[in-house]
Amino acid sequence: MKILVTGGAGFIGSAVVRHIISNTNDSVVNVDKLTYAGNLESLQSVDQNARYAFERVDICDRAELDRVFREHQPDAVMHLAAESHVDRSISGPSEFIETNIIGTYNLLEAARGYWATLDETRESAFRFHHISTDEVYGDLEGPDDLFTETTPYQPSSPYSASKASSDHLVRAWARTYGLPTLVTNCSNNYGPCHFPEKLIPLVILNALEGKPLPIYGKGDQIRDWLYVEDHARALYKVVTEGDIGETYNIGGHNEKQNIEVVRTVCALLDELRPESAFRPHVELLTYVQDRPGHDLRYAIDASKIQRELGWVPEETFESGIRKTVQWYLDNPEWVAHVKSGSYQQWIDTNYTTRVGKA
Repeated sequence: MKILVTGGAGFIGSAVVRHIISNTNDSVVNVDKLTYAGNLESLQSVDQNARYAFERVDICDRAELDRVFREHQPDAVMHLAAESHVDRSISGPSEFIETNIIGTYNLLEAARGYWATLDETRESAFRFHHISTDEVYGDLEGPDDLFTETTPYQPSSPYSASKASSDHLVRAWARTYGLPTLVTNCSNNYGPCHFPEKLIPLVILNALEGKPLPIYGKGDQIRDWLYVEDHARALYKVVTEGDIGETYNIGGHNEKQNIEVVRTVCALLDELRPESAFRPHVELLTYVQDRPGHDLRYAIDASKIQRELGWVPEETFESGIRKTVQWYLDNPEWVAHVKSGSYQQWIDTNYTTRVGKA
């Protein structure tokens, strides 16, 4: 297969691209605008592979999307391109509306137009896989409640509302136009190459520099943590084996309070960096005012994807978080480039025009 991956330079998208190139015989066309969180350094292990191509394209640019479909002739789409940081959506929601809603609309229309040109065999095999979040469901009330694929949507933030809207668009294009779609909703991801605005990489990097570790409210918010490489395996399984029209929830079976996650990271840093002047790192904890509309608990029922596609996460939280902390310790150059912004300067210098391989 040739798979068009949008947002393939982002955190989850780059894990998907690395997984496909490293573990299958499929080809990837990576379509990414390269915003602040898009980092081609996360793809250095695969970017010279003959089965990989990169296109610097904004999914809001319909003409460029049409060109990409026409030139690369993909067999499937995996749509991961999105603005995804809740705090940013609260302070500036317009980019989330533009990218997550208008961008998804443009991609759906480009895919539909391309799909209509395919011969009968390729048309029947084509798939449009939309990757979403469990945040579209809102939060859970009971301690034993879980999000299922039929949980009603009740988004709380501009981010989750924009993702809920994009989910609805995908399902509408399937119902109205017959576009062969699949949708997945995942829990909180963590792992290597995570941009340091999210909780786990922020805590790791702040702790290494002796900076405060900011925790919203009491830190009692509960999330189900999913190692990003487990997620990448699940997404590939869905796009290749999932049933058209279905939704699959993907979770890590690892519910943790935010404060517990932070304490675990601090303990690992104490162990792995015994020479640090900031040990014990937990003393850097700083409680800050909770953000507006903060959901208390998310938890995924991932029994459907296990039952129907045979996917289960390989990493426990304990094994995954150790791998994550170790990765940041082992990759100071990647971290330095992200923190200084030099990776973005390099992108601007080298990718002022579109880049791709035939």
